[in-house]
Amino acid sequence: VQLVESGGGLVQPGGSLRLSCAASGFTFRNYAMGWFRQAPGRDREVVAAISWFGGSTYYADSVKGRFSISRDNARNTVYLEMNSLKPEDTASYYCAARRSNSIQIDARRYDYWGQGTQVTVSS
Repeated sequence: VQLVESGGGLVQPGGSLRLSCAASGFTFRNYAMGWFRQAPGRDREVVAAISWFGGSTYYADSVKGRFSISRDNARNTVYLEMNSLKPEDTASYYCAARRSNSIQIDARRYDYWGQGTQVTVSS
């Protein structure tokens, strides 16, 4: 099983990034997916989550209206489009997979995790 995140980097406040998470080794369409982030000295927190066919989504209040989660089951990939980035969005971003048809926002309930990609928002 592998989850490989990409697309992180350094961006100025107000800028945009698109994160991707490529999955392999399991039946992607049978898994709900989530994006989490963790900043230094802080707990890991959910950013967004999506059900296995993408019919339901969840967003943390801090990113509503700015971030968008989507998935392509044909490509075994989940995305996180991030717009209007703020310095407080700086963190390592992780994707995770849970064998479930419904959204899950509790990190402890996820089965598989990627290694993370760093997002730094700074001028």
